[in-house]
Amino acid sequence: MAAFASCTASGLTSTIFYSPSLNTITGQASLFSPAHHRSSTRVFRGIQNLRHRGFRRFSQNVTADRFNSFSCNCLSAVSTSTIDYEFTDGGKEVELRLRLKTGEILSPKDISVDADGTSLAVKEKRNGLLITLLETNQLFDKIMPSETIWYIDEDQLVVNMKKVDGELKWPDIVESWESLTAGMMQLLKGASIYIVGDSTEINQKVSRELAVGLGYSPLDSKELLESFSKKTIDSWILAEGPDSVAEAESSVLESLSSHVRTVVSTLGGKHGAAGRADQWRHLYSGFTVWVSQTEATDEESAKEEARRNKQEREIGYSNADVVVKLQGWDPTHAKSVAQASLSALKQLIISDKGLPGKKSLYIRLGCRGDWPNIKPPGWDPSSDTGAHPQFT
Repeated sequence: MAAFASCTASGLTSTIFYSPSLNTITGQASLFSPAHHRSSTRVFRGIQNLRHRGFRRFSQNVTADRFNSFSCNCLSAVSTSTIDYEFTDGGKEVELRLRLKTGEILSPKDISVDADGTSLAVKEKRNGLLITLLETNQLFDKIMPSETIWYIDEDQLVVNMKKVDGELKWPDIVESWESLTAGMMQLLKGASIYIVGDSTEINQKVSRELAVGLGYSPLDSKELLESFSKKTIDSWILAEGPDSVAEAESSVLESLSSHVRTVVSTLGGKHGAAGRADQWRHLYSGFTVWVSQTEATDEESAKEEARRNKQEREIGYSNADVVVKLQGWDPTHAKSVAQASLSALKQLIISDKGLPGKKSLYIRLGCRGDWPNIKPPGWDPSSDTGAHPQFT
């Protein structure tokens, strides 16, 4: 997966290009139950700072019980061996502890640690060979590479990294499905998510994966409409036309707009409300993810296509907060697309942490259609005659 963010006329929009053949994360991690580090005296055998590349020996007593920690198991796609590690988030810094091979005494010359923004590569020299312990170009968030320090502590290699965003809690060292579903709760703050796009099936499957992962309530506009009308969407279109279905879905979205902690799957195609630019009044109440299929074969092509799409204002989907471009579709990859959606949402909200609160304000003022430039209380869209100051 490759990710990028771009600014448009309507504000910041984050876009993800997902291809089943691409996976930029070479170190995959899975979370187990939280386990606190033991509190004990430790002696550092050496320390290395990536900024100065200097080395000095010293002794110091430290304890690690001030951190909230997770015990993890990391499978490196490079080394093909299972590496045990411990990860802790100490607020402004995160710490990674990798267990080295038992019985071997290593010096700093045998260790290679390369950190750069959102990437980390940890390798050790063993029997003349450089073995990859952990490698990923998708850390959970950005770090300050020049502030990275590592040292050998008994049988562990300890890497200490300073976060760019000290307020963001990292559930794990790498961005994965587990860390995203755990970490997004602090960012979303209860805001709902709407999945839009031309395919109702894709919308449904991706929204269900998101709901399960986040612990949100899954809601499906297709199921709600068919349950209410006692007929299928196809028969409804044949009997009354696509406009009737779109209007009905818009009413459903209005009733759902005040809900929190839900993932809503919307109708795809011309009969869906989300495909119509004039039906977005209540979709703005939550974060919208446009899942769009593309023939692009690389990130740059998908990036350019997304920019063109965002400029086509007559397409309702162009109002979405997040765009996920799919190279083909396979239902078995729904979870991967859901992960890409969370990754893009994470980028978007980190860029403007006031967005969830702004969504909440938009709902409290009645979802009047004045997104993203919210007007003061009492504003009536039907009598709007000119520009108004933005209300925050």
